[in-house]
Amino acid sequence: MKQLMLALGLALLFTPSVAPTAQAGGKIERACLKADRRDATRQLCGCVQDVAEAVFNRSEITRVAKYFEDPHLTQVLRQSDRSSDERFWAKYKEFGQSVRIYCGS
Repeated sequence: MKQLMLALGLALLFTPSVAPTAQAGGKIERACLKADRRDATRQLCGCVQDVAEAVFNRSEITRVAKYFEDPHLTQVLRQSDRSSDERFWAKYKEFGQSVRIYCGS
């Protein structure tokens, strides 16, 4: 059910007549471009930013942007025994799946 709601929310986000104006150069988009990965284009990183805005709150977006800057932090998160980190890891994995679906990567 949660994934269905996420899919519906993302579908609304990417529907041109309903889509909000994207935040130009959001934290994740900037971190994505700065990470200097081969496939990191402005279009892809902007799409990742849009998905992040549909999935995460502001503080979570700041946290995720740090993962682009230091990928080792995701490993630390994944291995953490803290229940809050385990919940965030599950949300982060859903974010990654949504990025693959909506951004084609």
